[in-house]
Amino acid sequence: MTSSSLRRAIVSADDFGMSLEVNEAIEQAHRNGILSTASLMVAGDAAEDAIRRAKTMPDLKVGLHVVAIEGKSVLDLPAITDGQGWFGRNQLRLGVEYFFSPQARSALRREIEAQFRAFAASGLTLDHANAHKHMHLHPTVGRFLIESGLEHGVRAVRSPFEPPEPVEANDTLGDRALRHWIGVLRHQIRKAGLKTNDWCFGLRWSGHMTPERIRGLIPRLPVGTSEIYFHPATAQDAMMKRFMPGYEQEGELAALLDPAVRTAFDRYGVTRIGWADL
Repeated sequence: MTSSSLRRAIVSADDFGMSLEVNEAIEQAHRNGILSTASLMVAGDAAEDAIRRAKTMPDLKVGLHVVAIEGKSVLDLPAITDGQGWFGRNQLRLGVEYFFSPQARSALRREIEAQFRAFAASGLTLDHANAHKHMHLHPTVGRFLIESGLEHGVRAVRSPFEPPEPVEANDTLGDRALRHWIGVLRHQIRKAGLKTNDWCFGLRWSGHMTPERIRGLIPRLPVGTSEIYFHPATAQDAMMKRFMPGYEQEGELAALLDPAVRTAFDRYGVTRIGWADL
């Protein structure tokens, strides 16, 4: 058995503030389950409710979930959002604009800084930062996230690198391309003096991190620090049905509440930690 000092895990949830159903699940998973960390969408429909709940849970570590795709903005800048202040869903098109358009880059920099300022105004302590749909893998988004994050005291940024073996997947051409951009992001993180995780689980099974899968994953976690992230909710609202069709958010909540999942960390020598422990 690998010693607990060599295998560590950060158990986190994304989309805090997206909806009341997400907030309810995150609170349940923290108070009654294994969830230690959550990432806040500061412009989410239920962001104020999320902030209020977080202030009643001092042990819940909260970071910023930067939104630069498929979500509501803070500044509603027309160079990067539609008439309702929403970012688009086309990742390729947004990626090209963020890289080549001076107007889009300028607006994106202002928007990301505004999201960090909104987090600071919440009164919560900034634990970490990452981006919705892992858009910080885009070098422009990653650079602006890190630059603004440093100004606001961020110390850790997610690296979304999921090795195929523990999730019983094949290493594909897409995986190899993804590793290139992860390498770029990790270079940016290291250059800034920030911390990051070794591994990340929740990509291939996104929306389907069920109790059975997590119980099977824990004994196969590799040496190093793994972030295991979830998208829990007590139910799907209309927006989740539109943007996340087929997601088993209630099943993900069940995994976070499952006593057998909690026991598996101890049984297989995996220590649960937070970003501050890196």
